[in-house]
Amino acid sequence: MLEADVAIVGAGAAGLSLAHRLACPAAGSHRPSVLLISAPPGPLRPPRRTWCFWERGRGRFDAAVTAAWQRLRVHTPSGRKIEDSIAPMYYKMIASDDFEALVDQHLERSPTVRRVEASVEAIEGISNGAHLHTRTADGPQTLRARWVFDSRPLGSLPAARTTLLQHFHGWFVRTERPIWQSDIVELMDFRTPQPPRGLSFGYVLPTGRHHALVEYTEFSAQTLSRHEYEAALHHYTGNVLGFGNLQIVSTETGVIPMTDGVFARRTAPSVFRIGVAGGATRPSTGYTFAAIQRQTQAVADALARGRTPLPPSAHSARSRAMDAVMLRALGSGRVDGAAFFAGLFTSVPMERLLRFLDGRTRWTEDLGVGIRTPVLPMLRSAAELSRLPRRPFPGP
Repeated sequence: MLEADVAIVGAGAAGLSLAHRLACPAAGSHRPSVLLISAPPGPLRPPRRTWCFWERGRGRFDAAVTAAWQRLRVHTPSGRKIEDSIAPMYYKMIASDDFEALVDQHLERSPTVRRVEASVEAIEGISNGAHLHTRTADGPQTLRARWVFDSRPLGSLPAARTTLLQHFHGWFVRTERPIWQSDIVELMDFRTPQPPRGLSFGYVLPTGRHHALVEYTEFSAQTLSRHEYEAALHHYTGNVLGFGNLQIVSTETGVIPMTDGVFARRTAPSVFRIGVAGGATRPSTGYTFAAIQRQTQAVADALARGRTPLPPSAHSARSRAMDAVMLRALGSGRVDGAAFFAGLFTSVPMERLLRFLDGRTRWTEDLGVGIRTPVLPMLRSAAELSRLPRRPFPGP
């Protein structure tokens, strides 16, 4: 039986981030033995994707960053252009393949981290630890660990008062002519047709004058068909941006939960959830990567100090309360989603708004943002939250 101090289930953003921190601890810190369990090739392995986040200056994973920008642009539904700098912060994009390659370089040099390719069929809590019942290419195998961190996607979302989905489809494109402004991100372009409830927008991340990631994104209760996503992207790139001859190099598709449901971060005395499964996704935006870094750093610090490594809530109670109100206002149709976000970017400096969206603002700054929202619909949504039952989401 393989044994370790820590078992990490899943090698997506959260699992790899935690493994990296445990393989590269601070000088003088205890270095636990780690089993990083990744699924074999197939449907259980995370698909290739990109992660975006913002941070000040240089960061821990800059060697894997595809591109970074300090100027962001938003287009309102009427076509008004809002452009601003977020200095001293950078908006960064990391491709999952590059991130995994960077982490693997460190893991290969670590004497305490071992990668195991297996599907985890059950996690059983035992005295002072857990057994992980897995299936490998050679058959069933049981592993034992003192602490287990499970980053796999949940089979269903927790019961909530409001649940929306952020769903998107993107093209990585190449053009013959140098048409992209490589120093500016089109963060939200609301010149797309809007759904009855929620919102939609275009999103452009230029990685050079000839290359970009162009995405169509919706916040709504249901996803679209592949044909509908493709039609939306053709409309956005052709009718809105005016670029017709784009060579599609590859694509990405994803669905991110936006919910005020409560994610359990501890499922047994020695078993915890991290990442999206542990509530790292910001309900109002879908951004997750930066919160994963805060969460996994706290876990690594607790292990180094010999404390119970319960992952902290990735977002403050104040942030979650504000997000619950916003989700209810969007889900009920009381506010026009595109107008709501466009109004915020119009009246709040981008650097401050990004700090707000990351839960890094003071309460006085939060108040300043709040008074720039549709006050009466937001107050009505806040007042009814206490009366709303939490219901399971009718889908995976």
